Parts: sequence; C-alpha cells; structure tokens
Amino acid sequence: MGASGFVGGLKDATAIAGIGQTPFAGQLPESEKALACRAILAALDDAGIAPSEVDAFASYTMEETDEVEVAKAIGAGDVTFFSKAGYGGGGSCATVGHLAAAIATGQATVGVAWRARKRGSGPRPWTNTTAQLPTPAQWTRPYGLLRPADEIGMLARRYMHQYGATRDHFFHVALACRNRANQNPAAMMHERPLTREMYMTSRWISEPLCLFDNCLETDGALACVIVSSARARDCRHTPVHVHSVAQGLPSQHHGMVNYWNEDPLTGPAWTAARHLWKSADFGPHDVDVAQIYDAFTPLILLSLEGYGFCERGEGAAFTEGGALEIGGRLPVNTSGGGLSEAYVHGFNLINEGVRQLRGSSTAQVPDATTCLVTAGEGVPTSALLLRS
Repeated sequence: MGASGFVGGLKDATAIAGIGQTPFAGQLPESEKALACRAILAALDDAGIAPSEVDAFASYTMEETDEVEVAKAIGAGDVTFFSKAGYGGGGSCATVGHLAAAIATGQATVGVAWRARKRGSGPRPWTNTTAQLPTPAQWTRPYGLLRPADEIGMLARRYMHQYGATRDHFFHVALACRNRANQNPAAMMHERPLTREMYMTSRWISEPLCLFDNCLETDGALACVIVSSARARDCRHTPVHVHSVAQGLPSQHHGMVNYWNEDPLTGPAWTAARHLWKSADFGPHDVDVAQIYDAFTPLILLSLEGYGFCERGEGAAFTEGGALEIGGRLPVNTSGGGLSEAYVHGFNLINEGVRQLRGSSTAQVPDATTCLVTAGEGVPTSALLLRS
C-alpha cells in the first residue's frame, strides 16, 4: 500500500481510552521509574484495561526509564511493539502516532505511551561540559547560546524585528496559560495569578524572554492508553479518536535556531502541518481547542502560523483581544500548559486534549469535539488531531 493509503488508514482507527498522571511539583521523592509506573497504572485503570493486556509501548529517546523495566514492574504480558521518538518535546505526539500505527496495522492491541521526568529536581541536559558537542551545537554554544531559552530568544527577537511583535503579545500567551492553570487544582501555578505588571517587571532569562516566557521545571509523569476505536467503545470513557497524526523534519533543519533554513521563522510546524491536514476531514478553522507546545511563549505565535490558524507574520496579532482565552477565537492550553501547569515535555497537552473532548476539563470549552495537540516547535516535531 502506498504511503497516502496508509495515512488514510490511520484516520479514526484508534482512540485514546485512558489517561493518567502523577502530581506535579518542583521536587518529588519517587524515582522516575516509580513515577512512570504510577502514571501508566492510572491510565490503564482509567481505561478499565488490565496491565497484563499491554503489548505495546512508546516513549521518548530522552526517557530515562525503559520499556523492559516498566513492563516488568506493571505486570505487562508479551510485548510485540515498542518505539522511542526523538528530539525531546518534539516527540510527544509521535509516541501516540507510533502506537496508533502499530494498532491499526495489527502489530499490537493495547499501547501505552508515557513520559516521566524529574526536571525540577534533576540536572539540566546542557550543563554537561565533558561531552563533545553535537555538530549543530558547535555553531551555537561557543557563541553564547547555551540554553534553549537563548536559542528561542534569537528567534523571538527576529520575529519582533520582522513583524512588529511586542512583549505584550508574549504576555497574552503567558496570561492565557496562567488563567487556565488558576482553574486547574493539579497545576503548579494553580493559586498564583499573573498580572501584566508582574510580567513586565520580572527578571530576564534570555532577553527578550523574561521569567514568565519560560516553561516550568517539573517532576512528574503522564501516560495514555491507545486501543482500536472498536475496543475503545467498550472502555470506561467516551473514546477520543486519533484522527490524524504527523511528524515534521524540514529540509536543511538546524535545531532551535534554524540557521540553514531560507527562513528561520518557518520551522518544523510547517512541515508537520502539511502532512497533518492533508489526511484530515476538517481544517484549522474547525478546531475547537488547541494544546500548543509552550516551552516558551513565542513558540505559540510561530505555531499559530505554522498550523494555519493565521497567515505568516500574523501570529502576534492573533493573540490580541483575548483570542487564546476561553470564549476566544482559539482557546489554548486549557490546563495551563508547560508554562503554568507542568513541563513534562508536552505530554500534559495530550492528556488535556483528551479531557476536553471527554468534557471533563477544569476549563472546559463548551461542546468541544476537535482538538489540535502539538509537540515542540523548533525541533523535529509531531502533532495530533483528536476528535470525539
């Protein structure tokens, strides 16, 4: 079967039947393995599926726990499919996509995707000065771009220069995420409102990005369970169908800074989006709610353009007038996202997308039936279209 036929075969063939997560905090005492197992068992319980029925696993290449140990610990049976998606936050939606493909093609029946991380209490990946720099980093780190915030700060400054975006546009993103976190008791920022004055007077992290333009540092874990749509109908909750899935690695890509691209502001989202929409039954303007990867506020502006919600250079203006809030043009990150709920490489965005389409979110969009979930922009990425 040709590639296009296979993509069509994935449409609504599988569904997310269960979701689970641990508490989120700056520091949790349990190991990443224990957190992973706790989230996975919660997701299986949510679906009403026994751990012994799990026969597929998918996670991130940056995941410190592995399927061998996790499978033993939760009591899984024989496993017939396992995969890992690369590029940090770019892999979140891909884990669901890999399992959807495996289940749709008969390689497995019950898949578990997960991410466990102790970023709040653990080391930063870029602080290891003994390892030889990978080739892309040899063009950035010696010149002061040591952290992801520095690299995205470069893109943000270029976007501001080219399209007239201001810090107020970034604030709109930070505020929308914080307002939703204030409604979500599970969010790290649940009882911590944000004001414009707080935002504008906060310390720089990497100019033009201030404290509130950056994601949280979180210990925690999340998981979801994917089965065939037919089976999902017999599970405990309304099925949330995997309608379309895509990964995107653009030509001549250079992680985060896009040095080699003709246009550095046209990142992996654009590549993923073309593939995502071509096999979908609806378009950007039919999306009721979006969970857009928000390690940094400018990424949402870039993603709004990449995924077709507005034209090139219009992402900043799109955020005006409460557009990202409940009742706005496109409510985003309704659990608080990476900026204000928890930063676990974007997996919380998947679970929140499921809650929205079940009608169980703490910041529910009325009658939501379609949801876009995206993975990290700036790195090879992935995306999901979910529908109820």
